[in-house]
Amino acid sequence: MKVKDIQFATFANGYFWCTETVFLQLKGVEKVMSGYTGGFIKNPCYREICMGITGHAEAIKIEFDATVISYIDLLEVFFVTHDPTTLNKQGYDVGTQYRSAIYYHNDVQKSAAKAMISFLDDHKLFNSKIVTEVTEAGEFYKAEEEHQDFYNSNPNFRYCNIIIDPKLEKLKKHYQDKIK
Repeated sequence: MKVKDIQFATFANGYFWCTETVFLQLKGVEKVMSGYTGGFIKNPCYREICMGITGHAEAIKIEFDATVISYIDLLEVFFVTHDPTTLNKQGYDVGTQYRSAIYYHNDVQKSAAKAMISFLDDHKLFNSKIVTEVTEAGEFYKAEEEHQDFYNSNPNFRYCNIIIDPKLEKLKKHYQDKIK
């Protein structure tokens, strides 16, 4: 019997419905939780996040089996499925709550994130410099239940069709071998 190596990764890259859906598709991802992190208000609610008054980003906390998928693989998917060059903006969503951020859980993740950003910038794989912040993971607050697994619960919601479906197509195009 193969022993699992369960680890955590926390990312913010726009609206959490989008990021949650993308990472749920990957082999080795055990669980994805939508929530809030990186701010200064304890136990924030969605309405406060939307108002941009908490300092928190909409984020996801991923529980993954590192024997199946690596943290580097997760970082690659993170960068391929959003624009890490726009400050506090992803598509139609604007505000610090939609910033691009990697919240590392240990020094290995911190080094990997910084090395990936340097590589991407050095090789000019994006038209502009990456603005993704790399910060130590702090308190993560689970979002309200209606925000968990939103895409699968609301497949006909227009936002999902316009924003999430193209991300899933990009994921399938570049990472077919990593999809469940």
